[in-house]
Amino acid sequence: MRNSLPKVATVALAAGALLLSAAPASATAQDDPFSVFDVQVKAPKKVKRGGKISYTVVARNKGPHYADYYFLGGEFPKGIDLKKVYYRSSVKGTECGLDGRALYCFVPKVVEKGESIAMIFDVKLTKKAKGTQTAKLGIVSYDVQTGMENMSKEELDRLGIPVHGYAKTVKTKIVR
Repeated sequence: MRNSLPKVATVALAAGALLLSAAPASATAQDDPFSVFDVQVKAPKKVKRGGKISYTVVARNKGPHYADYYFLGGEFPKGIDLKKVYYRSSVKGTECGLDGRALYCFVPKVVEKGESIAMIFDVKLTKKAKGTQTAKLGIVSYDVQTGMENMSKEELDRLGIPVHGYAKTVKTKIVR
C-alpha cells in the first residue's frame, strides 16, 4: 500500500508483541474497536519430523467498520526451519517481516464489514522437531482514522491510536 518493508517489519514487531498478549476484552464505548475480527486457523493435527505444515488463517471482519490497517501472522513453533517459511496471499503488494519465530504481513486491502481476508503460511519442520508444535496466529488491527494512513508507527503510538489483537492457538503433534 504505502509502506516500505522495513517500516512494515518495525510495525509488525510491535504488532507481534500485542498479538501475543492481546485478548479481546469488553471495553467502554470510547475504546470499542473499529473492526472486530473472528479468526479461524487451520493446521494438520499430525505431521512427520521434517515434514511441512500449512497454516490457513482466515479473519472475518464483524464490524462495525471496515479495516484498512492490519497485520496477519503470528508466532510459529520452535521446531520450524526459519529459512523455509513461505506465505501465500491473493492480494498483490502484500509485504511480510520475519523476526525470530514471528512473521507478520501487511495486506494492502480494505476489509469491509462481513468480508474476510485469508493467508496461507507454509513452514518446514526441522528433523529434530518433536512433541507438540504450537503456533499462535491471527490478526492485529489498528484503529486508524481517515487522514492518518501515512503516519509512522511511532507517531501512531505517540497519539495513542488503539490496537486490537485477535489470535488462535493451534497444535500439531509430531509423529515418527
